[in-house]
Amino acid sequence: MVSRLTSPVATLPPKGLTVDVFVPTYNESVNLLRHTLLAATRMEYPHHTWLLDDGNRPEMAALAKELDCRYLARTENTDAKAGNLNHALAQSHADFVAVFDADHVPHKDFLNKTLGFFHNEKVAFVQTPQDFYNLDSYQHRRHKRLSYIWTEQSLFFRVIQRGKDRWNAAYFCGSCAVLRRSALDSIGGFATGTVTEDLHTSIRLHKKGYQAVYYPESLAFGLAPDSVRAFLLQRLRWGQGAMQVWRKEGILFARGLTLPQRLNYLASVLTYFDGWQKTVFYIAPAVVLLTGVMPINALGPDFLLHFIPFYLLCFWAYEEAGRGYGGTVLTEQYNMARFATFARATIGGFGPHLKFSVTQKVSLEQDKPRTVVPQLLVLVLSILAIAVGSWLWLSQQYLTPGAFWANIVWASINLGLAGSVVRFTLLRKHRRREYRFPIPLPAFIGKSEEDKVLGLVEDISADGCRFISENPVAAKGTVSGEIFLPSGRMPFTASSSRHLEPALPSRDSRDEVMETGPRISRRKLEYGLAFRWKSAHDAIQLENFLYGSDLQWRILELQEGVTTPVAWAAGLFARGKIAKVPKISSAEWLPVVYHQTRKDEPQDKFGVLSRSDWTQKPARLIMFESVPKGSHLEIYIFGNMPQDRVQGELVELQKLQTTIAEIYVAKIMLHHQGPDEVSRR
Repeated sequence: MVSRLTSPVATLPPKGLTVDVFVPTYNESVNLLRHTLLAATRMEYPHHTWLLDDGNRPEMAALAKELDCRYLARTENTDAKAGNLNHALAQSHADFVAVFDADHVPHKDFLNKTLGFFHNEKVAFVQTPQDFYNLDSYQHRRHKRLSYIWTEQSLFFRVIQRGKDRWNAAYFCGSCAVLRRSALDSIGGFATGTVTEDLHTSIRLHKKGYQAVYYPESLAFGLAPDSVRAFLLQRLRWGQGAMQVWRKEGILFARGLTLPQRLNYLASVLTYFDGWQKTVFYIAPAVVLLTGVMPINALGPDFLLHFIPFYLLCFWAYEEAGRGYGGTVLTEQYNMARFATFARATIGGFGPHLKFSVTQKVSLEQDKPRTVVPQLLVLVLSILAIAVGSWLWLSQQYLTPGAFWANIVWASINLGLAGSVVRFTLLRKHRRREYRFPIPLPAFIGKSEEDKVLGLVEDISADGCRFISENPVAAKGTVSGEIFLPSGRMPFTASSSRHLEPALPSRDSRDEVMETGPRISRRKLEYGLAFRWKSAHDAIQLENFLYGSDLQWRILELQEGVTTPVAWAAGLFARGKIAKVPKISSAEWLPVVYHQTRKDEPQDKFGVLSRSDWTQKPARLIMFESVPKGSHLEIYIFGNMPQDRVQGELVELQKLQTTIAEIYVAKIMLHHQGPDEVSRR
């Protein structure tokens, strides 16, 4: 399935196409829909945006009117999401419809990069990856020391869908896609009768002989479930829907599908039966240790000589086929988290009519122990089996030494997997209603020029942010200021909700900074700010900047994939240097003012500079304007007054696209100049 991956090239769309953008909703919040609708209306190709409200709520009608969207509601919720979309199709006359879930915020180029594929009249839909901006969700795992984030769905969207696309078997995933209206009409609209209308619709379109295109560039970013309960309920619905589609459409013997399409769809459905295989895998060593009954007759050197290489080769093949997105250990942890849900889905999907459930994306409650009961059972069973099995073996020698130790190791692996899932689930914290983006930005606090304090904004959302400065501001009460964005300065008013104690770096880190970087005051004050907008319209500039792009990935240099064993070996022998995932920079960010030194009238600009070991690698400077490569910059590092000055040469400039304007990240070779006694320009 994934031996060869497609990389289709987007072409410019023809002019004059009529496009409607559908955003279905049922019980999502106004704030969540606001992010999506703002970005949807800003997409560049001419279109109309529709808010399809199955909740029939007055506040949604008001939101649609405020953002100049078309509003459509139903008095009944027949056929859930599919019925909502079909109801909109009956009111729409556009040639193409783009579908986004309520939480998926599209990039402004979404339509420009997908509509061009419809030059081919046989293309029924174009699907893009479903990426997620809340990197602290249940399905994200961020490495503590490396700039690596593993995502549970990365393997599917980065590899599997591209492999399916080679066989014209990539399927519609319910969001982040564009569909041809005439193709939908030919199958009676979005498929109903199952809880996974996306998979069902895809099969019906493929049976009609239509083609699909999977375009692998991430062009929309949504909200992943942040609790284990929501995560598992979503996968339960997917699994039950897959069983329903199998029952209704046959798949393997369905007319109209090619053999590769049948095998690809069957593979997607059979994935959920993995829950039963894992159940046996988790129970088997406990049964052996407690009863002495072996699942195989021979467990000697000959068996191990064949089994161990086979097992290692399976992991190796998985890593290679996954192109570095597999993450064997983390995949096994999530197999442990999902096994009972997957097994349940294979049974429930063949039962009576199922009710469509909307995934709850935001939860402020801590996950309860009852959400991990299957994993706790595996944990307790494994501990019991190891303890009792060890006592029985020492007293009765009821197993051969090889059999005993093999099952001890096996049960210990299961114990470790179950323990890691329970620990991760129960120790996760839910702090805020909205995700905070870890994007550093320069900001002022203060009304007049005399009392303005320049500082750094981090962990920012439309609700609030963290403000860091070397100079005090009002610890409590109301403050006002400006945040620098690519589109210009954004004024704000906020309440200083908390005052964090000054943070001092360790002795070692202070020494390193003093030797390799500027002499910065070690006193750092942090404030929690809660924005107080006079109206929701005042936050639009910030919301447009934060949502709908991969800016946080690019700024923090995060990555999903790792080097595969073959690539590691090839790099070792070819260059003598192994490509590694870079370590997370321990550097902080510093607010700065800079200007080009070789201009007749240099103009001061504001930016953010990385605080790192500048003798080892270039510093990174976040800028809001393009500066030519080779330019020489003079940079003032600020608290309330200039603290230090450095000069450097711009050696590389990277342009990052947001939904409102470009932002630039430059690499600067810096040279420390010592304290600057000149007052601010």
